[in-house]
Amino acid sequence: MSPVLRRKTPPRPEPHLVTLIRKPGCHLCDDAQLVVEKVCADLGVRWESQDITENRRLHDEYWEQIPVVLVDGRQHTFWRVNEERLRKALTDETE
Repeated sequence: MSPVLRRKTPPRPEPHLVTLIRKPGCHLCDDAQLVVEKVCADLGVRWESQDITENRRLHDEYWEQIPVVLVDGRQHTFWRVNEERLRKALTDETE
């Protein structure tokens, strides 16, 4: 009897998570949130917002760069969010 060869299916990629690090009263943060909301809604990607005034570690790390966008915990961009670049980061398997 010959052994049955089973083809392994590649693992499904984990769903992305976009994190917007912001602070209240920041107009660039408001602009960034509009882009993040649009792209994530279009692609069905989860996103969250974190306030640097409520998290000392985030404040110490990012206070000069806000707004900051993380994709899966890694810094993607800061200050201005480019819609096309964010969309590519969320749809390109190599990134």
